[in-house]
Amino acid sequence: MNNVLSIQSHVVFGHAGNSAAVFPMRRLGVNVWPLNTVQFSNHTQYGRWTGSAFDADELQNVIEGIGAIGVLARCNAVLSGYLGAPEQGRAVVEIVKMVKAVNPRALFFCDPVMGQTSGCTVAPGIEDFLVTTMPEIADALMPNHVELEKLVGRTIETVEEAVDACREVLGRGPRIVLVKHLLDRNSRADTFNMLAVSPTESWFAQRPLYPFARQPVGVGDLTSGVFVARTLLGDSLRDALEHTLAAVNAVVKATYEAGRYELEIVASQDEIAKPTDRFPAIRVTGTETTRRR
Repeated sequence: MNNVLSIQSHVVFGHAGNSAAVFPMRRLGVNVWPLNTVQFSNHTQYGRWTGSAFDADELQNVIEGIGAIGVLARCNAVLSGYLGAPEQGRAVVEIVKMVKAVNPRALFFCDPVMGQTSGCTVAPGIEDFLVTTMPEIADALMPNHVELEKLVGRTIETVEEAVDACREVLGRGPRIVLVKHLLDRNSRADTFNMLAVSPTESWFAQRPLYPFARQPVGVGDLTSGVFVARTLLGDSLRDALEHTLAAVNAVVKATYEAGRYELEIVASQDEIAKPTDRFPAIRVTGTETTRRR
């Protein structure tokens, strides 16, 4: 069985960070070792919360403890998300080195949470650390649209421009860039776009964008978790993208239909494993696209 060390935030109430990613990965058949960067009462977009970030040294000490009992080599992937302080970012880099020292085939998936969303708060210095350091360390980067723009330092308005930006990021080290939410001026306003790019492939896919009065939080964390799991389970880039989009759509659709703010992850668990609705990816090659057959 695959094992993922998931280094993210934790909220006691609701779904964000590890609270959004761990259960879906386990439901898909991937074991997860959660390591929490913060413990908050709830996610920050409520406008008020309690809790605190964990000390960076404490994060490393926990992993050293796993190494001391001789099981760290069983870790197949590290997934990082929300960081409570820049020092935690440096701790993540050291943890990835520790894992790869005992399992060189382990992969590092980085979700570069930069706090650009209204109400999402990250500490000063984190954005700069993610932009300047993580592309050289990560095997896969999973930004949203604004985070991709920050990674390349320019505005992106089309799918083709996004592919170019992803290839630029790939040139710094990663094998995969997954754009979890891509804004495209040529797409309909009622669609939600995703893009997955490797050195040899680029796939674009869309699902419905549901008209929430207040968009739920944790969709990106859910997306990253499902994508990591499907990749470890052997999916191709295209298949991992399609399953991820379909599974996340099922959760978001159920949340919208239930009139909820927090994601209906547990209620949608069977759909996470075997989504009913599927959304075919389109292969993007330069300025031309070819629909999958």
